[in-house]
Amino acid sequence: MNKPQYTAQIFQHYRLLLFSIAYRMLGSATDAEDIVQDAFLRWLQASDKDVQSPKAYLSTIVVRLCLNQLNSAREQREVYVGPWLPEPIATGQMPELAETVAQAESLSLAFLLMLEKLNPLERAVFLLHEVFEYEYSEIAAIVEKSTVNCRQIFHRAQQHLDKHPARFSASREQQEHITNSFLQASLNGDMQELLSLLSNDIVSMGDSGGKAALKAGLLPIYGSQKVSRGYLGALRSLPPGVVTRITEVNGQPAIVAYLNEKPVGAILFQIKNGQISQLYYIVNPDKLNWL
Repeated sequence: MNKPQYTAQIFQHYRLLLFSIAYRMLGSATDAEDIVQDAFLRWLQASDKDVQSPKAYLSTIVVRLCLNQLNSAREQREVYVGPWLPEPIATGQMPELAETVAQAESLSLAFLLMLEKLNPLERAVFLLHEVFEYEYSEIAAIVEKSTVNCRQIFHRAQQHLDKHPARFSASREQQEHITNSFLQASLNGDMQELLSLLSNDIVSMGDSGGKAALKAGLLPIYGSQKVSRGYLGALRSLPPGVVTRITEVNGQPAIVAYLNEKPVGAILFQIKNGQISQLYYIVNPDKLNWL
């Protein structure tokens, strides 16, 4: 095998890991894929002298590119129209994205949103250690900090996240049951059934980016009465031909709407104490390509 083929083969071995890190760092599969492609080009140009460990070298490239992007993304978020939500990805055929419990939890929209509470460096250190099980010495080399500093950054990140818990509190069976019940109640226009599925203090957030044909509020909606009425009203405004299906998105059951076999919206839930406590819906067409 010649060197270019061998080099590409090594990269392919780590490709999923690199995408997994970048997606969780950025909350965008499209941007994560661009980062991975950039890393591949840099990998092809690297000399043997530069690469002591392929995994360490590639991880360093990806994390530093993500840090650069996150630092520049703050200004873009300030002018984003309405709430910003992570880009959903269909995971039913990609079980390798969630090989451990920590990786499965960190795929949920609730967890990705929770990571937004951290600054870019805290996010990198937390993900590398907690989710991908990198040693502090490895992380220190990647982010160019001391091992002691990385430990401090991790514990600081942990303290921030403890104030915003986003762990799954429902079994897979319960998630599937509640998602299916929500869809059926919606299709039947059953307000009472919807109310029974929603917690009184539910929060609904929609991401349209100001670009969607389907409606999405520019502000979060609070309370079961307002959320259920708003959702049923939105259903009545759907164009003819929209079909809804339950599929796995970000490691959990989700409702995806299709028009002419193209996804036009996705609804995901966070469930707490047997009821839906957070409802996320993404209708920004730029964020539906990975469904």
